[in-house]
Amino acid sequence: MSEENNSQELNNHEQAGGPNFAIQRIFLKDISFETPMGVEAFTKQFKPNIQQDLNVQVNQLDEGTHEVVLLLTITAKIEGRTVFLVEVKQAGIFAISGFEGIQLSQVINTACPQILFPYAREAIDSILNRGTFPPLMLAPINFDAVFAQAVVMAKQQAEAGKEAPATAN
Repeated sequence: MSEENNSQELNNHEQAGGPNFAIQRIFLKDISFETPMGVEAFTKQFKPNIQQDLNVQVNQLDEGTHEVVLLLTITAKIEGRTVFLVEVKQAGIFAISGFEGIQLSQVINTACPQILFPYAREAIDSILNRGTFPPLMLAPINFDAVFAQAVVMAKQQAEAGKEAPATAN
C-alpha cells in the first residue's frame, strides 16, 4: 500500500513540474589493475605513497537521462616505483529533470558521484584483495566541496581571461 502511495506521490510531484532525480542503473564500466613491480612488491615493507586521481564524465543519453561515470585512479608507490595501479570507471544512469543551469550541474557533479563512490571504493578494495594487497578503504569525498571549489576556479579563470589584454597578430 505504501508503495502505491509513494508512486502516486512521485507522479503528482512530476506532474507539478517539480525536480525529479532517480537512479536507473549502477554498473562497473571498466576496471584495470597492474602490478609493475611484480613479486618484488611483496619483498618490501608495505608503506606506499598513495596518489588518488578523481574525475567525472557526463554523457546525456536523452532528455532527462544522463550517464555519469566516476573515474578513480589509485597509484601506490614505494621508493618512487609503482607497486600497483588501479583504474575504475564506476557508472550510473540517472533520470534527472526539473533542474536547470548550475542546479543541474551541481546534481550531476555532486549527487551522482556521491552515490557512485562507495561502489568504486568496494571495487578497488576487492581487486586489491585479489592481488593480495591490503584494502585501502578510501575516505569519503565531499563532492559538494569539490564542486564549489571548481566553480570558484572557473570564475577566477573567466575573470582572468577578461582582464588579459588582447594581443594583435
